[in-house]
Amino acid sequence: MATPNEKLAASLELLKERQAEHGNVLRSGELSRTHRERLKKNGFLTDVILGWLIVTRPQDKSHDSTFWYTSFWDFCRRYCHERYGVEWCFSSEQSLLLHAESTHIPKQVIIWTPKGSGNNTVLPFDTSLYDLKKDLPPKSDIVTKDGLFILSVEAALINVPEVFYRSYAMEAQIVLSGLRNTGPLLVKLLDGGHVLAAGRIAGALRRVGRDNEADTILKKMKAADYDVRERNPFVDGAHVMPLEVGSSPLAARINAAWDTHRDAILGIFPDEPGMPADKDTYLAVIDDIYVNDAYHSLSIEGYSVTTELIEQVRQGSFDPLGNVEHKKDVDALAARGYWQAFQSVRASIERILTGESAGQGARQDHDNWYEELFRPSVTAGILKAGALAGYRNHPVYLRGSRHTPPRVEAIADGMETLFKRLENEDSAAVRAVLGHWLLGYIHPYPDGNGRMARFLMNAMFASGGYPWTVIDVEHRAAYMSALESASVGGDIVPFAKLIEDRMQWSTSLSR
Repeated sequence: MATPNEKLAASLELLKERQAEHGNVLRSGELSRTHRERLKKNGFLTDVILGWLIVTRPQDKSHDSTFWYTSFWDFCRRYCHERYGVEWCFSSEQSLLLHAESTHIPKQVIIWTPKGSGNNTVLPFDTSLYDLKKDLPPKSDIVTKDGLFILSVEAALINVPEVFYRSYAMEAQIVLSGLRNTGPLLVKLLDGGHVLAAGRIAGALRRVGRDNEADTILKKMKAADYDVRERNPFVDGAHVMPLEVGSSPLAARINAAWDTHRDAILGIFPDEPGMPADKDTYLAVIDDIYVNDAYHSLSIEGYSVTTELIEQVRQGSFDPLGNVEHKKDVDALAARGYWQAFQSVRASIERILTGESAGQGARQDHDNWYEELFRPSVTAGILKAGALAGYRNHPVYLRGSRHTPPRVEAIADGMETLFKRLENEDSAAVRAVLGHWLLGYIHPYPDGNGRMARFLMNAMFASGGYPWTVIDVEHRAAYMSALESASVGGDIVPFAKLIEDRMQWSTSLSR
């Protein structure tokens, strides 16, 4: 008779076969009830809605949304294909969000389908899918993105209501800047007689600095005897800046975010103290704050460290090569890596204080910071040497966040854009706050993104003479909530205010 372990192994073998066929989203009928119940009991499957399941891991907690967010788009894809065949597509609004590579998980997705019944399917963690009964546009207006049926950019721009520009101004800017050639859009406007859409799109193009394209649309529509009235669909007075035509979605997003949030940050931070007259004193203060900084930064990331361990590392009595216990202690290895990276960041700051460009210094040195952060774990054999290579080559998901970091192919372009903005920015406070947030938004590394973001923040603060700022673990929840507000809600103010508040608190740590 098979043991419980053997039975579970048999169920897992079957699950592996089903995953090879269907991915992580399964229909109940694809596994027998016995296998389903066994896999659910052991944490390998979770119900989504009646008749549908997703593959999970035993360590995933039922209250943790990460397992659902990682499978959200796969569920939408398979559910819609199974229920509606090829007779569906996402709404014009959702289509434009996907074209703009908006990475956060929406509260609700709307699909158009002639088979719709106006049903709102409630999904886990306050998400839902609404099927709107609607005839589909011509097949030529529908494209496929990651297996999802969405409207082409041109069709979506024509169909999207004006409120989209007001609710998703940044996404609208990104889509408009990505239009290298407006010719196909003009053809659809003329052939369909889309007078209102033409006026709205012309106004939007002019608002993002594409006057020639706006004028052409108006001229051609009027030449075809259409009475077109140009209308700016963005909110009056909204911060809408021209973006480089043909920019990648991530590069356009970084530039738009920088231009949008800059003034808010300047209004929150005090004036720059300026480069310290005594460089050695400034560096000595950084040395004094190390223990507090390491304790809080590592604790925020979930490492269990003590101030005693951190002091041991600083004094050099931690030996991952000669001490077997140290070699096995992941927390101690993280502490040693933090010390080494801290020293590398300190060296970068020392050069910044002698006049080196902060942005250029970060571009040149950030690889060194990352390398030192994980070198002890490689030395101890916990990580392979390839872990020091740098940027990730696989998708990552943030625990409990609706923000999904950009795809691998976009990372290099995103980081290049970030460094250009750091190099060209005059304000140290803006460099620090947006540098921290956007590095975390891009999430370029397999691990260590939070620590790297805080290192970048403090290197940028140093360039204006601001003090080293510690984000304490007691404010972790507020810190994560503020990052979520920036990445998902588009509001940088809570994050900037929290950083400024912690800056004031940090000055007491080195007295």
